[in-house]
Amino acid sequence: MKQMIKCECGHVNPHGTILCESCGKALTEEAKKETLHDMRYEGTARRSQTYNRTIIDKIWSFFSSVKVGVWLIVITLIASALGTVLPQEMYVPGATPAEIADYYETQYGWFGKLYYQLGFNDLYDLLWYKLLVASIGVSLVICSLDRFVPLYRALKNQRVTRNEGFLKRQRLYSYTETVQADAIFAQAKEKLQVKRYRIREENGNILAEKGRFSRWGPYVNHIGLIIFLIGILLRSVPGMYVDELLWIREGEKKVIPGTNGEYMLENKKFIVEVYDKETDKEVFGEAIDRVGVIEKNFQTDAILYKRTDDGLPGEDKFDQEREVEIRVNEPLKFDHFAVYQMSYKLNEIEAMTFDLVKKQTEESFGTVTIDLFNPQDEYDLGNGRKVELMGLYPDFSGFASNGEPQTASPVPNNPAFLFKMTSPEHPDGEVSFVAIQQTVEPLGDTEYKMTFKGVDTRNVSSLTIRKDLTLWLLGIGGFIFMFGVVQGAYWNHRRIWLQRNQDGILLAAHTNKNWYGLKRELEFMMKDTDLQAPVDQQELKKRKEKGDQVGN
Repeated sequence: MKQMIKCECGHVNPHGTILCESCGKALTEEAKKETLHDMRYEGTARRSQTYNRTIIDKIWSFFSSVKVGVWLIVITLIASALGTVLPQEMYVPGATPAEIADYYETQYGWFGKLYYQLGFNDLYDLLWYKLLVASIGVSLVICSLDRFVPLYRALKNQRVTRNEGFLKRQRLYSYTETVQADAIFAQAKEKLQVKRYRIREENGNILAEKGRFSRWGPYVNHIGLIIFLIGILLRSVPGMYVDELLWIREGEKKVIPGTNGEYMLENKKFIVEVYDKETDKEVFGEAIDRVGVIEKNFQTDAILYKRTDDGLPGEDKFDQEREVEIRVNEPLKFDHFAVYQMSYKLNEIEAMTFDLVKKQTEESFGTVTIDLFNPQDEYDLGNGRKVELMGLYPDFSGFASNGEPQTASPVPNNPAFLFKMTSPEHPDGEVSFVAIQQTVEPLGDTEYKMTFKGVDTRNVSSLTIRKDLTLWLLGIGGFIFMFGVVQGAYWNHRRIWLQRNQDGILLAAHTNKNWYGLKRELEFMMKDTDLQAPVDQQELKKRKEKGDQVGN
């Protein structure tokens, strides 16, 4: 425990105090040599500048630095920006890690592969990123405590009667020789009360103070930011925050993400309505001519199901909750979840039909319908003829350097197929690669071919699933932060000291900002009195330094 410092006024100060908390006397040789006192923290003893022995002291000192806090914010902003260079994993089509890895490499080359390997594809869920955000919170807490506690103690312990050296080292200071001190003090007190100063008197001296609460504005900001950061970190706790994209096709049932399998949604039908050029010509005619198609409404007619507990062991049973129409700005809401209509895709290929045809005679020997989402391995056409599906490439993007077909995603945007066609003439089978407007026979010419016959399509609805139990915490944090901004920006802490000595009156004043406003109030207070106008010693010092430079 370091030794306390007792001032000649009798007040005991913590070790490291520069100006006595009570009378303001300079307690260090450096402070005694100063022309003006540094009043940012009232010359108080901050823990980070006093203790540096244990590991706790060093950690405290590190995080109490404003520079460290700023660098943590800068690093976090840079990292967050890197997460926006390529789409995050949640927006990438694909269900398995292998498909996602292939997507980044296929779409963005070596950079995409490196991006995936470094983990930037899921940046905001990485442990080191969360630790960065937590470090900002730790820095805010320690910075605030390191400054708030000693500042509060100093302002609470300040006496009305201050050391003359303290008053002389204030930025605004004057000394007036007078014998009418009582009348001047009475008039000054009355005028300061008009300006809503809080007056304290001691031994015939006056301390006028107002706006002290504005000094706590930055710390209120910090409290708001800390609450906000806690809300952000809570989003990584399972069940607290969900923001998922669900693509659901007409006639399809899917478990709603984030509900732990409790809820299921069925897309009965997807509807799109557009403005008609004839009936809506007066209002939208020009826009329709320019754009082509303008949606009036698009919605998903859906059924919400909830899992029940009366199913057989290992079997999930769902009961219908209600039928709903999910429109833009009219979400489905249930159990803290909201399902929003975001986008859609019309006429997605569901199945493709092919004929097995003999090239020479163009004779068809059977039809094969391939469900792109549930394909069979083999299709038997009878009479010794069958078609084997050796490969399905939903989003064919070309051939690799080794000749292997590639798919950009599992979504059937541009399907391609690798068939093995078996017939009595060719019991070992013939191989053919078939894509839209492209047929390749990699093992040589074939006697049979697969010809396109038809396609089945269906609409796909894009829904966003959201659940946010941290929103109220973010709102409170944001409100407290803005309150602190207003508190610190629109008010300021002003103090005026009027103190007697044997020959006259010492006048000193200080504010944490807006010196012009303080000077105007001093002019109002001194009007019709014999008080000398205070000199701005900081401006006087600057002028002297400038004059010395010019003289040299």
